[in-house]
Amino acid sequence: MTSTVDTPAEAGRPAPPSGLLAVARAPGWVRYALLAAGLAAALWLPFGLYPAVAVDILCWALFAVSVDLLLGFTGLMSFGHAAFWGTSAYLTGLVAIHAGLPFPVAVLAGALGAAALALPIGYLAVKRTGIYFAMVTLAFAQMVYYVANEWRSVTKGENGLQGVPRSLFGLDLTDDFYFYYAILPIVLLGLAAAWRITHSPFGRVLVGIRDNPARARALGYPVHRYKLTAFVLSGFIAGLGGGLFAVGHRFVSLDVLHWTTSGKAVIVVVLGGIGTLWGGVLGAALVVRLEDWLSFSGFEAIGLVTGGIFVLVVLLFRRGLWGTVSALALRWMAARRR
Repeated sequence: MTSTVDTPAEAGRPAPPSGLLAVARAPGWVRYALLAAGLAAALWLPFGLYPAVAVDILCWALFAVSVDLLLGFTGLMSFGHAAFWGTSAYLTGLVAIHAGLPFPVAVLAGALGAAALALPIGYLAVKRTGIYFAMVTLAFAQMVYYVANEWRSVTKGENGLQGVPRSLFGLDLTDDFYFYYAILPIVLLGLAAAWRITHSPFGRVLVGIRDNPARARALGYPVHRYKLTAFVLSGFIAGLGGGLFAVGHRFVSLDVLHWTTSGKAVIVVVLGGIGTLWGGVLGAALVVRLEDWLSFSGFEAIGLVTGGIFVLVVLLFRRGLWGTVSALALRWMAARRR
């Protein structure tokens, strides 16, 4: 039973090659080298970039990975993930301001709140597929946006939450450089959790459901329950990123709940590569860095440039940047074995 779900089903369309497959088939030293290179890049980032930009890259990397967990491994396109990102941002800000707790505790509270919100939304949304699922998630996200806009006594409406503290047992984290390294372990734990989910038997069942839900259901797997669990886990990881984003900016506005935020996360995932997991990290780094560079250069039509790059990547690199590189690596390893 397990082996049937672990392999891609013949569902009339081939499953897109995953970047995880190339990494899994690589020799052990290659995997360790990639891990070391990724950790080195994470440690170097605030030296090579403006620290505030480096912080945003970490936050958006978590957000993109959470979206890819649904889109790439479960086959669910969510256009409403800003609801969880933004809800966590507001909850984190409120807990940090009014309770005065250390920011990791506030972020965890926000992520748990996002997961709690994902439970009822996911329960209703996973009963739909395709564009209907996307529209349901978008509708719920707009409802959350409306509540945040109208509940001014709590969210401060259009003024937003200001002065979100970065307290951590008396440490001075006002400098973004030091704050980056304070949140890096949290981000790495979130990415490790996503990696473990996708590499577990649960993650393999999700891939089977993505490829052929009818076959998975016939094998006895509760498809809706698996989808709901993936939806809640995705909401929790998105909440981690949203909470860190709120503390990093010390400000929470309605933009974190806007539908364009969800769209940007989807673009980041597509650029990096759907179903690659680490492609979301690469896409977040590219998009955040590009937007920062364009804003400082005085260019106002940032969306025009990012949209044009998105079109080019879709046309030239249909598997995304990471997915294309991984596919080439697979071919190279296969050619060497001949």
